[in-house]
Amino acid sequence: MPTAAPRDLPTTLSRALFVTRFGGVWEHSPWIAEAAFDAGLPAGADTAEGLHALMTRVMRAADDGRKLDLIRAHPDLAGKLAAAGKLTAESSGEQASAGLDRLTDAERSTFTTLNDAYKAKFAFPFIMAVKGRSKDEIRRAFEIRLGNDLKTELATALAEIERIALIRLQALLP
Repeated sequence: MPTAAPRDLPTTLSRALFVTRFGGVWEHSPWIAEAAFDAGLPAGADTAEGLHALMTRVMRAADDGRKLDLIRAHPDLAGKLAAAGKLTAESSGEQASAGLDRLTDAERSTFTTLNDAYKAKFAFPFIMAVKGRSKDEIRRAFEIRLGNDLKTELATALAEIERIALIRLQALLP
């Protein structure tokens, strides 16, 4: 992966350019990039890990309602938005990397059933950093996590969102 030119590093960007470039890292939640920029970008924010640490602090400091909105901003895995081609480019690529764009009818039915059961129990979508995972690993995680309580699953969903954000930042920065 090419290294970002100095003019493209987070600490060199205007607020508008920063939010444009990094606002989609946290699914449909540009408020995290806005707050991270407004907090001041230290030199360490020019790496994926440094910017991730800053943005994660913003997310963790948010109130519970905002965190729940962040969770609910994520699409179902192999769900209707994916079938209709309406995922963000990042989500589409991540789901495709796990083979979720190539499900058999039986697999699609299984994922639909799991998505529906999960949302009925927790009132938000199942979230997992799927890049590098197989369809079977994702299905097993679904089945296991359906046995969790709400508090555990909220914490797990946020941890998975943090992993997704880091993967996305690593694709954008050195």
